Amino acid sequence: MGHARAAAALTKATEGARADPRRCQNATMPTDSILKIKPLGFPWETIDPFLTCVYHEDAYPRANGRMGPDAPLAGRELGRDFSRKDGWSMYHGESIPGFPAHLHRGFETVTIVRKGLIDHSDSLGAAARYGHGDVQWLTAGGGVVHSEMFPLLDPTAPNPLELFQIWLNLPAAAKMSAPYFTMFWSEAIPRRVAADALGRATEITVIAGRLSDAASGAAPAHAEVPPAPPPDSWAARADADVAIWTIRMAPGARWTLPAASGEGTRRSLYFFKGRSVTVAGRELSRPAAIELLGKSAVELINGAGDSEFLLLQGKPIGESVVQYGPFVMNTQAEITQALADYRRTQFGGWPWPDTAPVHGREPSRFARRPEGREERPPTTALTPAVR
Repeated sequence: MGHARAAAALTKATEGARADPRRCQNATMPTDSILKIKPLGFPWETIDPFLTCVYHEDAYPRANGRMGPDAPLAGRELGRDFSRKDGWSMYHGESIPGFPAHLHRGFETVTIVRKGLIDHSDSLGAAARYGHGDVQWLTAGGGVVHSEMFPLLDPTAPNPLELFQIWLNLPAAAKMSAPYFTMFWSEAIPRRVAADALGRATEITVIAGRLSDAASGAAPAHAEVPPAPPPDSWAARADADVAIWTIRMAPGARWTLPAASGEGTRRSLYFFKGRSVTVAGRELSRPAAIELLGKSAVELINGAGDSEFLLLQGKPIGESVVQYGPFVMNTQAEITQALADYRRTQFGGWPWPDTAPVHGREPSRFARRPEGREERPPTTALTPAVR
């Protein structure tokens, strides 16, 4: 999500955080389980095998007749509006918010849409409309151009949007794999509701990685297993130990995050909503990125009010990373080659009538593959597991 300008800003921000210790604000280590605590910025800093994470929460107003916001756009720098004026941005969209056609090579995007809808279109001719808990996992591989627009469909009420987009690196052997995307429809994503001794609930949504009992380990009978990631993904390797979970805790709830199963797994827990939480004995009262020791189970104790977290973990790929805007490769020569390949092939061209296509006013979710095969969400949803 976002094209070269946004990616360049992302790289600059990340490099700045590394270079300036005042921006890192690393906390002293309160327990052996916590390695580092940093304030959340934009985008969120991540660690190998992840490249970055962007969180969007936009309070879009009611829709106009063109699937855009029924509100004046004066005062916004259209085409690059990240202003959050009135609680929302147009991003790179000019009449409909979102990210018109932009290119990627050498990594994956995992887009988790918690509220609202995204319309996907790409250079392979594929299209999708997804949201309300759905996830799209896109392997850019050797190169793809796609757009991600946020159509506003309700003309009588607000159109809130909330999403994460996570960039997951590809190892050198998979950098030039064929572009591919898979849909994880909300109805097929496993969820667990864990109640503590006083019945206070913690809900875990498992997008990648097996969730097993902290006490019983990886017992198959007590594990939530999500749909399979794309075949060339680092997450498709069992030894990569990649996990992507969202966690919502009721006021006062207690829950123990199980230890990672892999050797050398690194993990970050992002506390992004809530008043306060205690993580491994350390109380936090503001949003934070917490790097945790992978081999340790970690107790979370929520304060007053609901709290929410994102967990990202995985075994590091451990290869050099050279990023130039939307290209993430291993060497500068590969970046030069990516630019030449795009100029020569346009990564398949752009088969759509404009750079910001949307898929009509019908709210139904769907995915249409390049060969024309269409899929829809399942008609029944998985029942959350109660532990």
